[in-house]
Amino acid sequence: MAGKTPPKNRRRTASGGSGAKRTAEQNEEKGFLASAGLKNHLQSVLVDLIELSLQGKQAHWNVVGTNFRDTHLQLDEVVAAARRFSDVIAERMRALHALPDGRSDTVTETTTLPEYPQGEIDTTTTVDLITERLDATIGTVRGVHDAVDEDDPTTADILHDILSTLEQLSWMVSAENRSPAVK
Repeated sequence: MAGKTPPKNRRRTASGGSGAKRTAEQNEEKGFLASAGLKNHLQSVLVDLIELSLQGKQAHWNVVGTNFRDTHLQLDEVVAAARRFSDVIAERMRALHALPDGRSDTVTETTTLPEYPQGEIDTTTTVDLITERLDATIGTVRGVHDAVDEDDPTTADILHDILSTLEQLSWMVSAENRSPAVK
């Protein structure tokens, strides 16, 4: 294969099809079932959290400049939180008998986060880019919160925890580029 370039935009096909289908065992599950709206809201949060974790890692690997080490380590905190929360959301979806979809194609096609630039990026720009992505993810969670609360207050409580942490991370990351307010 040396010298050959892989085809661009080649779509892989999952065996058994690409749609989420329920098995006989899943159809036998009992308990609270997520409405289509609740499932869609949680899916939108899931894909943004997955994308945040991927972009955070991309930033982590390629950040350079003043205060590199602190920024590098802080990015790992963002990644760890995004990964933890994506798992919480996916497992909550399964507890509600909804099927989470974290496949790369789905994430790419449905995330609200802008694409992350390629290459080395200085710490100041990295801080701004990651803050923007944290805030976009926060916007997604806040945007679905009230509808989720109407449907399932327990799941809304999970979203509260996610919001609290992401908003704290956004504040901490963005503070790297701020100057004290002049009185």
